[in-house]
Amino acid sequence: MKKYGLNELREKYLSFYESKEHLRLPSFSLVPQNDASLLLINAGMAPLKPYFTGKEKPPKSRVTTCQKCIRTPDIERVGKTARHGTFFEMLGNFSFGDYFKHEATRWAWEFVTKELELPVDRIWISIYEDDDEAFDIWTKEVGVAPDHIVRFGKEDNFWEIGTGPCGPCSELYFDRGEKYGCGSPDCKVGCECDRFVEFWNLVFTQFDKDENGNYNKLAHPNIDTGMGLERLAVIMQDVDNIFEVDTIKNIMEAVCKISGKTYKQDEKTDVSLRVITDHIRSGVFLISDGVQPSNEGRGYVLRRLLRRAARHGRLLGVKEPFLYQIAETVIQESGGAYPVLKEKQEFIQKAIRIEEERFEETINSGLEILNQYIAETKREGNKVLNGARAFKLYDTYGFPIDLTLEIVEEQGITVDMDGFEKEMQVQRETARSNRKDDAGAGWDDDVFTRMKDVTTTFLGYTENNVQAKILAIANASELVEEAAAGEQVTVLLDRTSFYGESGGQVGDTGIISGESVCLEVHNTTKTADGKYLHQCVVRDGVCHTGDTVTATYDEDRRADIMRNHSATHLLQRALRDVLGSHVEQSGSLVTPERLRFDFTNFTALTQAELAEVESMVNRAVLAGLPVDISEMDIESAKKLGAMALFGEKYGKHVRVVQMSDYSIELCGGCHVSNTAQIGLFKILSESGVASGIRRIEAVTGRGVLEYMNQNEDTLQKAAQALKTNLHEVVSKAEAVTAENRSLQKELEMLKTQMAGNQSGALLNQAKEVNGVKVVIAKIDDADNGTLRKMGDSLKEKESDLVLLLAGVKDEKAVLVCMATKNAIAKGAHAGNIVREVAKLAGGGGGGKPDNAQAGAKDLDKLDDALAKAETIIAEMIG
Repeated sequence: MKKYGLNELREKYLSFYESKEHLRLPSFSLVPQNDASLLLINAGMAPLKPYFTGKEKPPKSRVTTCQKCIRTPDIERVGKTARHGTFFEMLGNFSFGDYFKHEATRWAWEFVTKELELPVDRIWISIYEDDDEAFDIWTKEVGVAPDHIVRFGKEDNFWEIGTGPCGPCSELYFDRGEKYGCGSPDCKVGCECDRFVEFWNLVFTQFDKDENGNYNKLAHPNIDTGMGLERLAVIMQDVDNIFEVDTIKNIMEAVCKISGKTYKQDEKTDVSLRVITDHIRSGVFLISDGVQPSNEGRGYVLRRLLRRAARHGRLLGVKEPFLYQIAETVIQESGGAYPVLKEKQEFIQKAIRIEEERFEETINSGLEILNQYIAETKREGNKVLNGARAFKLYDTYGFPIDLTLEIVEEQGITVDMDGFEKEMQVQRETARSNRKDDAGAGWDDDVFTRMKDVTTTFLGYTENNVQAKILAIANASELVEEAAAGEQVTVLLDRTSFYGESGGQVGDTGIISGESVCLEVHNTTKTADGKYLHQCVVRDGVCHTGDTVTATYDEDRRADIMRNHSATHLLQRALRDVLGSHVEQSGSLVTPERLRFDFTNFTALTQAELAEVESMVNRAVLAGLPVDISEMDIESAKKLGAMALFGEKYGKHVRVVQMSDYSIELCGGCHVSNTAQIGLFKILSESGVASGIRRIEAVTGRGVLEYMNQNEDTLQKAAQALKTNLHEVVSKAEAVTAENRSLQKELEMLKTQMAGNQSGALLNQAKEVNGVKVVIAKIDDADNGTLRKMGDSLKEKESDLVLLLAGVKDEKAVLVCMATKNAIAKGAHAGNIVREVAKLAGGGGGGKPDNAQAGAKDLDKLDDALAKAETIIAEMIG
């Protein structure tokens, strides 16, 4: 049995199915596109769901892929066993109404016995208990021995999720031999031990389960298969587990080299080595697909993986950031199959290093607090850490809950997860209430989902006034046949000139008019299956389903949008030229008023960089570059050098927007025909929106003119306030500032002089307590700074002194307490004194023995509190 490497196995599989007329598709992103049900892609078929459900037409009826996948439900078990991992690659071949059981089984058998040359007598097949058809195909057509086929029930060999497409499964197992078995005489296929390994699942999707539980035969059944690449490599290389497969083993060896540890010498060490090896694979691939560490969603998954790996590095004795170095090995091992890893290597390693450094800060402060919590829990005689405390660590200090769980477990303590989840739910509900959605159900796509095989023809790239037919009207809750003046409705047309919101570009507004009706369109959206939904108010008359109307978008508004959208493309090119090729779009918003562009970069842009970016865009604008838009197949677009935009899902044919040789991008949006039409480009702001993500907001065309007018208006008002003309505003402002600075210095000198004068008077009123002079006084209209100047002056004049000064200003009171070294030696402590006095006036504070401050909330109690201060000080000194 030949020991193929993991990368060889991937290529053999994909090439084999290409020979069976399958279209090889590259792995889809780990970030699901147009699928809110998934946080991350967790199965080979997940990105292909639209093809199976009929929402989208597949590029070919036969497809094969090797899909990157992430699964984290068992993350706590990763490392503790050699079986579990979070990242894996899933090989699959799929039929969308093309071939079925006969071909699926025959080709699977051919691949494993002819291509891989697995021994026939060690391959076992499982089928669904009632699937006699599969049994006959395996035995009579494929030639599998009947005694090597086992039947399992619904739980094991029938795939279904609620209602909808479903069907029986057939799985391939490999007998790895008695050395991997459990020793039981009943050990056979289905045993939980490592002898019989299930490595390929063939799903025969042949039924459609209805709400009554009936299984109706599909007119066009599908094939969905999945084979874990790492698991297959374990079999082919005859190793114990995935961590000993060639490519993964090389990653672990890199960890061993940095940590100075050796695998399989100590179980505790092995756990950490496995955690780091698995998690860094996941982290590298997530970052390459645009995920950045954060405290929510898929960003939190990434942060959790990297921080868990970083902590296990600490357990191995690695104190410096090191994961970014291991990332290089991951990229070397997988970069051939996934070129994007090499293209983004610098960015990936930088992202990981920054997260490691942030974690260092978090872990240091978080561990200190967690250790306090653990100690307090033990002192209280408990073995359960309070859930609210665990949540505070997570929410306030960014300390991952899984790390809390691991650390307290090492101390023999558990966490009150019910309490933690309760706090988490409160946070979720608070966030949800802050996101008030004022859109009614009528704006939702759902009321139109029952309309199958209905799409809208979009003509808005070249036409404005488009004759159309009303296909459907929806109010706030359901489809209706008509709508009268004043009603808010969503209208579906068969043809439209209105652009539907997508790709960051907002939807068009305008007018839909007919013989007896006029509708004002406030927004236009687009569904995944190509329906354009016009959100309207009926201004006049009555509209009916079936009416012929004319759709006319707002031309001026569209022109502003086009200027901003085209400028976005120029901006991306300029950013890459100035900052580097790591810059990629992470999101955008194009409105008539402005453009917003989010991009990958770890540091804020300097003023010089912003100026250069702005200048480069304006040079491209003023160059009057022609904007050519064409459609072509995706491969031709890639050869042309076209860049894909974030969040877009591209089919076989794509739309390419080319601005001379300066910018070439895939884009479905609306653009100017020449960059000169943009007018001018002005950056308004640059800021950070997430870890490693920056944001630029800018304006073009009329937006720049409005920006200039606003600035001129501001300057005019400033000139009036300074009593000068527009051209002398700067010099006048500088003069006023200089004068103000001079007056401030004079004022400070006067305050210091007054403090010295007052301090002498206060010292004359001082009382002596056990050899220490005590000054207690209330100073009206004095702030914190004035009190401190007075205190410093008093300390210069007396070496044995405790002073407590209360300043009252603007209905607020502040207490300042100071003590000299001699007074401290006799027992005085300024922090304790001010804290006790402040409490008497409803306030609080504290500080060091020589210097402290507090606030007093209840001014009515301040005099009484100061009256008792002498006793507090006397008891302390005495």
